[in-house]
Amino acid sequence: MTTKAKTPWKAVIGGSVGNLVEWYDWFVYASFATYFAAAFFPHGNPTAQLLNTAGIFAVGFFMRPVGGWLLGRYADRRGRKAALTLTVSLMSVSALLIAVAPTYDRVGYAGAAVLLLARLLQGLSVGGEYAASATYLTEASTPERRGFVSSFQYVSMTFGQLLGLGLQIVLQHTMSATALHSYGWRIPFVLGALGAAVVFWLRRNLAETEAYTSAEESAEERGTLRRLLAHRREFVLVMALTMGGTVAYYTYTTYLTKYLSNTVGLSRNDAALVSFCALTGFMLLQPLAGALSDRIGRRPLLITFGVGATFGTVPLMTTLSHTGSFGGALLLALLALVIVTGYTSINAVVKAELFPTRIRALGVALPYALANALFGGTAEYVALWFKDAGAESGYYWYVSALAAVSLVVYLTMRETRGTELTEAGQSAPRAAVAA
Repeated sequence: MTTKAKTPWKAVIGGSVGNLVEWYDWFVYASFATYFAAAFFPHGNPTAQLLNTAGIFAVGFFMRPVGGWLLGRYADRRGRKAALTLTVSLMSVSALLIAVAPTYDRVGYAGAAVLLLARLLQGLSVGGEYAASATYLTEASTPERRGFVSSFQYVSMTFGQLLGLGLQIVLQHTMSATALHSYGWRIPFVLGALGAAVVFWLRRNLAETEAYTSAEESAEERGTLRRLLAHRREFVLVMALTMGGTVAYYTYTTYLTKYLSNTVGLSRNDAALVSFCALTGFMLLQPLAGALSDRIGRRPLLITFGVGATFGTVPLMTTLSHTGSFGGALLLALLALVIVTGYTSINAVVKAELFPTRIRALGVALPYALANALFGGTAEYVALWFKDAGAESGYYWYVSALAAVSLVVYLTMRETRGTELTEAGQSAPRAAVAA
């Protein structure tokens, strides 16, 4: 008689709660940009101000490969727990810098320089956080529950976004627009810095994963680029399967609020509320989809996302742009995020299952961070560029094209469910675990 596998909730909470704070801080920059854009740049064209802040947002993504390399290497050499503690510390510092950054009226572009420095630190932190969290959650779970457990990475990420959006809605209803533009936008960053300090204490009590502690290689033999180059195929595979998912994810999460306000024509309050409701449904779907992948495999979910994003983005975004009602916008946003769930719920576990323990964190971190820098971090900037050029629909086709590339990868890659983690990346996976 078999014993039903138990979910390691302590590891799930410990590995996810810091991820929540990381992505709360990451997301509030994007969601509050409409309020602080004018504070750091000369007055004039509002779209130009948003482009400047979106540019700095994108720069943070270009630090993610650096963070993926340095902190992924650190996680493979010093342990997952050590890396998780370090990443949340960096995020606390970056949030505090934004909270106290001086405005353009006081110090000119020096304030924007502080903002840039904070975003660089955020990029460094998140570049390592994703891989450390994905690796920790995957290694801490049993083979039969990996998809379910690892899906909580996006549960925590989304909950962080919901906290940011929820705080924005509260501030919008309790503060005047003048106060929000003047100083209210600093409040979420102060709270983010305090939250990260709490998570630092929580993560100090995490236990290291058995997969890491039982690995035979010494610390000096782990997490090296030489080791990573031995898995070039997996490296390219992670980048290719990520590009479509990351651009779709950032389109329907961080950029959605601006799109609903600037293009659809909803008020800022209604745009934020639509995003909040849609993200709530999206968050609840992640464990369900992750558990489904434990039964039917990872590829069916990835292929479903690829087909939906490739052929559904243009009609969905076009319809959304002509929907002036709250209900219509919410329905379409939910539909888009249901499609994206096929990618988000399992992308972490798929990547972790491609690499062996000695190189897993770096193998997940670096190619994922590169793909995000090229396609995820620039999504909002590219979208605003198309809008400023008067050809906004071009962005819809851009998202579809990237999704099509990833779809080809999903159709041709091997199934990773049931892979033995100690042998990942070395040979074909063992027989899939019975449902």
